[in-house]
Amino acid sequence: MLVAYSGGVDSAYLAYAAHRVVPGQVLALIADSPSLPRAALRSALDFAAAHGIPCESIATAEFDNPEYRKNAADRCFHCKDALFERMERELASRPRFRTLVYGVNADDSLDFRPGHRAAQAHGVRAPLLEASLNKASIRARARAASLDVWDRPASACLSSRVPYGIAVTPEVLARIEAGEAALAELGFRQVRVRYHEQLVRIEIGRDELPRALDIAMADRLTQVFKRLGFAFVTLDLQGYRSGALNEILPQNHSNGSACSQ
Repeated sequence: MLVAYSGGVDSAYLAYAAHRVVPGQVLALIADSPSLPRAALRSALDFAAAHGIPCESIATAEFDNPEYRKNAADRCFHCKDALFERMERELASRPRFRTLVYGVNADDSLDFRPGHRAAQAHGVRAPLLEASLNKASIRARARAASLDVWDRPASACLSSRVPYGIAVTPEVLARIEAGEAALAELGFRQVRVRYHEQLVRIEIGRDELPRALDIAMADRLTQVFKRLGFAFVTLDLQGYRSGALNEILPQNHSNGSACSQ
């Protein structure tokens, strides 16, 4: 099987478990594009190497699609559609591989997930979802297997930081990536840099918010993000939460994707 692999806890555990169950019959594929942080790419490659999981990176071309760049509410569909089309080409060129899988879990059915529709259209299997494993159970299994990703903060592509309707470009994503890297250097673990053109809205895990609210730290955050070209620097008092940009979507949107926000 070919595993759509990002290095997050879901896809990492899926690749690890598959490699243990059917060794020699699994290849993890990392979709490399401007929406993938370089730190995430390095971490994913390191995890695969540490556990002997065959792994390759493949270039995806979602930014060639104007429907993706315009960043409507179905952006994740176009992203996953490009990924799975690319994986299908890999499948066709590797006769001994027969199945495509990805790491959507049971919790992902609770939020707006258009990428899952793309997976279904391409016949991609979802073993974690089929086994009714939610995020907590996956983390528990990863911890029991002594995988260092077990408590890795939730991750998503950089495009998920841009509100629907604002175009995504490699330049915008580079600014977001630089901001999140700066937050990591300051010692914050669970973060999102939400891009609102001239304004940046910083989400930080609620357990870390008291440190972010210190006036000296607020000054440092302001300096960092002013240097990145933002006119206004704000801290979201609700803290980090997955799916924050979906909060403004109409309630009648259907569910289904592998991307959290």
